[in-house]
Amino acid sequence: MSSGSNTAKTIAGSAVVAVAPGETRRAAVGAVAPWREVAVDGVRLAYNDNGAGPVIVCLHAIGHGARDFAVLRERLGARYRIITLDWPGHGRSADDRVAVSAARYTDLLEGFLSALGIERPVLLGNSIGGAAAIRFASAHPTRVRALVLANPGGLDRGGNGALTRLITGLSAGFFAAGARGARWYPRAFAAYYRMILHGPEAAAQRERIVAAAVEVAPVLAQAWRSFGQPDADIRALAARITCPVLFAWAEHDRINRLGRARAAIRRFPDARLETFRGGHAAFLEAPDEFAQSLQRFVDGLDKAPRESAEPRR
Repeated sequence: MSSGSNTAKTIAGSAVVAVAPGETRRAAVGAVAPWREVAVDGVRLAYNDNGAGPVIVCLHAIGHGARDFAVLRERLGARYRIITLDWPGHGRSADDRVAVSAARYTDLLEGFLSALGIERPVLLGNSIGGAAAIRFASAHPTRVRALVLANPGGLDRGGNGALTRLITGLSAGFFAAGARGARWYPRAFAAYYRMILHGPEAAAQRERIVAAAVEVAPVLAQAWRSFGQPDADIRALAARITCPVLFAWAEHDRINRLGRARAAIRRFPDARLETFRGGHAAFLEAPDEFAQSLQRFVDGLDKAPRESAEPRR
C-alpha cells in the first residue's frame, strides 16, 4: 500500500504537518509505507515489520502510533527484526468494537503474535503498551523472551484510591470534550503534549500527534476511563514476571512518575532500571541513549544474570 506522493498541509499549533489526500491525520502518526495489515478478532491492524535477527515487538502509548519507533528501526533495524504495531483507532489501524483498555490490548497482542507466528519476542511497551506487555508476560511466561518497559502504566502505588479516580475521571472528561468538538481543545491538547514529550528529538512526532488531537480524542477518553478501574492496577503481577526486564524510564514524566512506581519495580524478580531524559518515551526523546541501552540489554540476554533494579544513568 502507498500513502501517495501528493500532500495537503494542516496547521497544528505553530507546526506544519503533511497529510496525504484522503488520509486521516492520525495516519501520519502510525505505520509508515510500505506497511502491512492483519485482522485480529475482527480488527484490522496495521504494522511495520523490518529487519532480521531477534524479534522486538514495539507497543506504543495511547494517542501515539507505530511511527514512535521509526528512529529506533533506523538505528537497530540491521541488527534485529523490529515490528511496530498501531493499536486500534490509532495510526492506520481500524477502529475497535471493544472499548480501550490494557486488558483488551493484551488480548489483541496475543492474537497478533499468533497471526504472525512470532515466538518469544522481546516486547517493548510504552505506557498502556507497557501495561499490555506486563499482562501478556504474566499470562504467557513461555512466550516472552524479555520485556523492555518504557514508563509503563499500572504500577503506580496510588492504586485505586479516590485521588486516582478523580484524576482519571477529569482526564477522561478533557478528552471527551475533544471528541465532542470543543473549540478550545486543540490548543489545550497542544499545550498538554508539550508537557508529555520533551526536546527536539521528539518534536516531529509530537506535532503529528497534536495534529491528530481531535481524531484520537475518543480513544484517549476511553483509555483514561479504563485507567480508573480496579483492574488497571497490575502491581500484583510483578512477582509473576519470570523473564528479564529492562525499565527504561523517562525521568520527568508527570503522569507515570518513577517515584510512585519504584516499589512495584522492585517486585520484578529479574529487572534493572535505567533512567533517561524526557517526559514519557525515552526512545523518542533520547533516541541514541535508548538504542544503546536496548542493544546492550538484548545482546546480553543469554549472558550472566543482570543486577537488580537500581537506577543507572
